[in-house]
Amino acid sequence: MHSAGYFISPTDLWNLIGSARAPQLIDARRRDVYDAAPGLLPTATWQDANSAGWIESLDRARPIVVACKAAHQMSQMVAADLREKGYDASVLTGGYAGWSDAGLPLIDKATVQRLAPRQPSLWVTRRRPKIDRVACPWLIRRFIDAKARILFVDPPEVPAVARETGAVPFDIEGIEISHEGSRCSFDTMLKLFGLESEPSLARLALIVRGADTARPDLAPEAAGLHAVSLGLSALAGDDDHGLLERGFMIYDALFAYLRFASAERHNWPAKAA
Repeated sequence: MHSAGYFISPTDLWNLIGSARAPQLIDARRRDVYDAAPGLLPTATWQDANSAGWIESLDRARPIVVACKAAHQMSQMVAADLREKGYDASVLTGGYAGWSDAGLPLIDKATVQRLAPRQPSLWVTRRRPKIDRVACPWLIRRFIDAKARILFVDPPEVPAVARETGAVPFDIEGIEISHEGSRCSFDTMLKLFGLESEPSLARLALIVRGADTARPDLAPEAAGLHAVSLGLSALAGDDDHGLLERGFMIYDALFAYLRFASAERHNWPAKAA
């Protein structure tokens, strides 16, 4: 039995992206179309629609969405094959054209190919993360590469570990993905991957910046993020990956609040719904 519908709209898919409920995204565009296009769906991986060798690498426990140029034969061919094999696969209505017509963001493909050409991609930063070094991995896994690996090492060792492993370093001085003036590494990542104009991510960036640079005046939520982040760090100790797991819940919640609930107000006494 398939729980996923045959089609999913761009808006319904976008509402899942940026959360733990996001499906696996397969880019089934013809190779020449893929090569010529400037953008990617968040976390999408290109796969050869005429080869089934990659299918076994998919997680059967998670839904799959397949996208091609306009939701015609390429994506439907792949989705039909996946559904016949028992996967919960859907086709993105309208494909990439429908996504663009809905005004939804694409990831800059050139930056992905330059920084994270293979999956799982590998990234490295300073250990004992608190704010920016939780926000950046959240952005990586929720929008760039859902399978990305994050390494945490002593601050002086980040450049050497990056050279030895090929990992992408972030949030240290003197590298591409770092602070720029008053802006955080999270801001830099949004700019590099073409996401800084997405309204909710732009608002989230203000909150992160305010919390990470002692500027609570930038956003009313910044002081709360600062307090919760430092509390999580105190509880986690050296368990950096455990901290990421808990921290991602905070960023999932903040992103959902900014998209779906920021206008809601609470007061007492409660009023009947």
